Amino acid sequence: MTPFLRFCLTAAALLAMTGCSTLSKRDQQTAVDLAHAGQSNVVGCEQGVDCAVASPLLSLGIHAATDSAPGAPRHYVALLERGQDALLARVHLIRAARRTIELQSFIFDADVSGALILDELLAAARRGVKVRVLLDQLYGLPDPDLQATLAGQHRNFELRLYNPTFDDARTSALQYAAGILCCFTQFNQRMHSKLLLVDGQAGITGGRNVQDRYFDWAEGYNYRDRDILVTGPVTRAMAANFEAFWDYERTRPTERLGDVAQRLINAQGVPDNPLLAPGAERSLRVRAMRAEAGDGNAVFRRLEPLLQAVGRVEFYADLPEKHGEQPPEEDASVAMRDLVAGTRNELVMQTPYLVLSRPARQLFRELRAREDRPVILVSTNSLAATDAFPVYAMSHKYKRLYLRELGFRIHEYKPYPASSPINLAATGAFGDVRAASLPMFGSGSRGSASGPVPLKSAGVRVGLHAKSLVVDDRIAVVGTHNFDPRSDHYNTESMLVVHDAEFAVALSASIRQDMKPGNSWLIAAQEKPPVLSGLNYSLGKLSEKLPIFDLWPFPYATSYELKPGCNPIEPGQPGFFTCHEDVGAFPEVDLPLKTVYTRILTAFGAGLVPIL
Repeated sequence: MTPFLRFCLTAAALLAMTGCSTLSKRDQQTAVDLAHAGQSNVVGCEQGVDCAVASPLLSLGIHAATDSAPGAPRHYVALLERGQDALLARVHLIRAARRTIELQSFIFDADVSGALILDELLAAARRGVKVRVLLDQLYGLPDPDLQATLAGQHRNFELRLYNPTFDDARTSALQYAAGILCCFTQFNQRMHSKLLLVDGQAGITGGRNVQDRYFDWAEGYNYRDRDILVTGPVTRAMAANFEAFWDYERTRPTERLGDVAQRLINAQGVPDNPLLAPGAERSLRVRAMRAEAGDGNAVFRRLEPLLQAVGRVEFYADLPEKHGEQPPEEDASVAMRDLVAGTRNELVMQTPYLVLSRPARQLFRELRAREDRPVILVSTNSLAATDAFPVYAMSHKYKRLYLRELGFRIHEYKPYPASSPINLAATGAFGDVRAASLPMFGSGSRGSASGPVPLKSAGVRVGLHAKSLVVDDRIAVVGTHNFDPRSDHYNTESMLVVHDAEFAVALSASIRQDMKPGNSWLIAAQEKPPVLSGLNYSLGKLSEKLPIFDLWPFPYATSYELKPGCNPIEPGQPGFFTCHEDVGAFPEVDLPLKTVYTRILTAFGAGLVPIL
């Protein structure tokens, strides 16, 4: 049997086992009717328990609108660096909503934080708020039993899923494989956009999904992430973008999906679910978060130091037509490159996945070729910190290109940073955090099967997930775009652009803090050997040009740790090797080098490079 025939037969078998929903239109309508019949029509709340709370934070939207004039907009923005602040802001704004809530997310887990947010969304719907939740199908509450229950909760609550490839809420392992084999492009076109918009007045966007590890509540691995809260005229653009996704042809009401509809039909109504049961027990930290979120003045006092009044703010976001037959010429990636192209002196960039698309490489080559070339500082993950081995493998392959040809100054985030906005006490790992065990898991956001690699020491690990940049300390960008080929071609992305020097300096300072020696390793060229250094460089460059594999065993770059008593020195300057210790290409990683490089080659051999 030829490899091609074997491939075809495998694809046919997978498709036969995992084909689209077999529900008839009649059964589908029956499921819809059952869901709608089970929805409560009662609207009201118990004062002091679940009624809308007073919110000075939400009221800033009114002040911003009042203070804005044509050509002179007024906005209030806040960087949400800490996971607990980001969760508190979300829960509080939901508690304060009086008219509408729109929530859009790539990942939404039914874990502790996810259950908390679901509770608050449903409570808002019961008091009369129109709640619309839009999730990407692949990782958005992928439990048809739970979705069947949610579909019949209340007339004011509606859940829709984006791009359900096989017309189901849950994607099984076989369906995942079939999606890659039968319809690679459509299966990989995901809604990576994130948004919470309350009463059309206050919005939150950025890197965070709804999952414990984004809010410092996971015990083994948490993300160092960043959101931005905004009130003012720009929220109108955020609302319009959500509406475009909500009404798009690939967006489906959950009760119309095959596996969800089947649950409704089997139960002949709305099934019960323990997660949503009245009086379901919630943890002490959930109850504490609810109590704090219900005090609008206390929330404002906590977040007020983060708030800044600014003028011009723009929202750039992909439309779902990016996944259509004729994608728009202008999208978030184009807007991002235009901002970068405007850099005159310095670009500070933070991305968890340093894998550049061809247009991005060309742009940075053009910046490098300028007579007054700008400085480009990059904060990204180390192998020890990342949750996505294949993506890091690709980044590792092109380190020579990034350092030598594009002129990047790269800092790779440590898994146990000396200072971090992560609240380790909130994870539940009290005392010596390095005594905790680290469960191994993959990242839903990147599809990694192996998850974080083993480390030499245990503890609550931190991985970078923030996506931000600062242009010349005058323009700040916070969003969902990873600056990678997947964000360019497959995912829909969004970003908030703040044209304000004070805010830009604050964001730059936050990223620079992550670059400090206690928090990151500096990546630079290895010290030249006394002989044959030119030959080693040339062979390494030639190997890098190979389309998939990079077989040369002597890498161009390595990781450096600042020695005690020294001040940081730029690579290439006298004294650099005296004050910086070479700690190897993959510090802290508890794997033999042979194993690491074998896994790197395996990652490329699996054909994942085009979707990184």
